[in-house]
Amino acid sequence: MSYWNRFPEYVSVAEKKEKAAKKLKQLQKKMPDIKPVILEGKALAQTWWGKSWNQNLERYADYSNRIDRGRSYVRHGAVLDLGIEAGTVRALVLGSSSRPYEVTIRIKAISATQWTAIKKQCDGRLKSLQDLLSGKFPRELSDIFLTEGKGLFPSPKEISFDCSCPDWASMCKHVASALYGIGARLDEDPSLFFTLRGVSTDDLVVEAIQDQTAEMLAKAERKSTRVIKDTDLSSLFGLELATPPSAFLPEKTKPALKKSSKQKAAAQKPPKSSTKTPIRRIRTPLAPIDLVAAIIARSKIGVDSKTLSEKTGLPKTKIYALVRQMKLQGKIKNKSHGVYVKVRG
Repeated sequence: MSYWNRFPEYVSVAEKKEKAAKKLKQLQKKMPDIKPVILEGKALAQTWWGKSWNQNLERYADYSNRIDRGRSYVRHGAVLDLGIEAGTVRALVLGSSSRPYEVTIRIKAISATQWTAIKKQCDGRLKSLQDLLSGKFPRELSDIFLTEGKGLFPSPKEISFDCSCPDWASMCKHVASALYGIGARLDEDPSLFFTLRGVSTDDLVVEAIQDQTAEMLAKAERKSTRVIKDTDLSSLFGLELATPPSAFLPEKTKPALKKSSKQKAAAQKPPKSSTKTPIRRIRTPLAPIDLVAAIIARSKIGVDSKTLSEKTGLPKTKIYALVRQMKLQGKIKNKSHGVYVKVRG
């Protein structure tokens, strides 16, 4: 900007994108794990969680007039890196300087009282973790999650931020672009929202699953002697159950299989002598969680959720549920954001 000109020199969108792409390549050589925010299409967010995050920020008067300063920045790829962990978001945003600015956003965890109230309101209404992460739940839950000051999404008083730029504004365009970048990141992995807010998705889903499992098993016991398999429940609920479904029931209500007279007679007969004819083993298909684990175990450099979805044919929301369970079990870990490797014993 010249001395006689108050306004900065105009830079086209194409030039801004080219500048951001060039800087990203430079950083990737030094920081191979860098995770830029790249939008697919013109929309700032595409999923329920990403859209709701942006909607929540824009509805507050404190933010509505200032956050749009970051729209163009996130659109032309200026958010070169963005990582989400419990209570904190760190980002690198390219501005007018050749060196990216460092942005830190801190968000308070949901209070125990508030989380207890949300869990009670969700009681029995969520069918699966897959439905939760994909935003497929009753409208009344959507309203509960978005309630100002009492829902899952933070209010301005729960958010603080800092940027290394010299801008005097309380919310500079670099912070604003990082806030929109969070919405784009939630499109990729909605479970990061719960990580950010310091709560567990299991608290919302497991109790509902237990109630539904008990009801299904009770019906199965009344109608026939068939027992619902774990794999059936997994496909219904969108995650692998570490505990057998019958364990959710009191001991006296667990269904017992009665053997017929023919089965009892067959059990008493001595086993037939083996023959020389080899027995052909029939391969049974792997359960989704075992299939994902096998793919991750075979890779030395790690596998991302997109690759897992392509190789297994499972939706990304299902992949998120499975990798989350395996991480809790200590079977896999993150090599970098969204990239998983096997935990070597």
